[in-house]
Amino acid sequence: MFPEVQGGGSLIVAWQIRGKRVVIVGGGEVAAGRILNCLDADARVTVVAPTSGLNPEVAYRVSQKQVEHIDRLFEPSDIDGADMVLTAVDDPEASTRIWKLCKEKRIPVNIADVPPECDFYFGSVHRDGPLQIMVSTNGKGPRLARAIRKYIAQLLPRQAGAAIESVGELRVKLRRIAPGPENGPKRMAWMTKVSDAYSFDELCSLTDEDVDNLLRYYALGSVPQLDVLLAMRGNPDLSKIDVFDGSFGFSVGA
Repeated sequence: MFPEVQGGGSLIVAWQIRGKRVVIVGGGEVAAGRILNCLDADARVTVVAPTSGLNPEVAYRVSQKQVEHIDRLFEPSDIDGADMVLTAVDDPEASTRIWKLCKEKRIPVNIADVPPECDFYFGSVHRDGPLQIMVSTNGKGPRLARAIRKYIAQLLPRQAGAAIESVGELRVKLRRIAPGPENGPKRMAWMTKVSDAYSFDELCSLTDEDVDNLLRYYALGSVPQLDVLLAMRGNPDLSKIDVFDGSFGFSVGA
């Protein structure tokens, strides 16, 4: 009756690190990927590595002042005030020292390529605007995770990210016309109807005009069929559409 417990997994969450201080030790290829992930999440990134050890991408981030750069080898004081620490250096002993230091200070840490010394893992992520899909093998097969992520991405509609933007814009506009916590249950129920009424491919095809027209149905608590919504495009005389609801002066559903 209930799902079976499958031990050995990780709790996959979306970690909000906007404005948080993330210290990244190392300046090579792995560090470059970590830096980009953190910048994409709007974190404040500090890179600790000698300039001579920076790869071209990390050097670019430094030159563009996208990150703070400490031009030397790591020192314990570098993680003071850090919210997260990531290491990506080819020195197992140094990495373990940093891991132990983070444990003492209760700072979440990821030691690249050393799963036992990680509070969390980086998965392989597909990004399309607001859409993020992460595939994790719990540290057992990073390259396999990348292959699975690419396979999933190929199956998604081209406008997947745009569809999510449209739904997000619909939610924002809905709050404007029905503000206040007392309207929360009705808003949620109607948004559920919208999500259930259209396939994901259909949601991907919605335009800004469609979103505005869709909002006209909120007061009724109903959702039009897609062909009705499409018929409303560019039609200034909505009364010609073969439906009627009485509240907005145009036809809706028979």
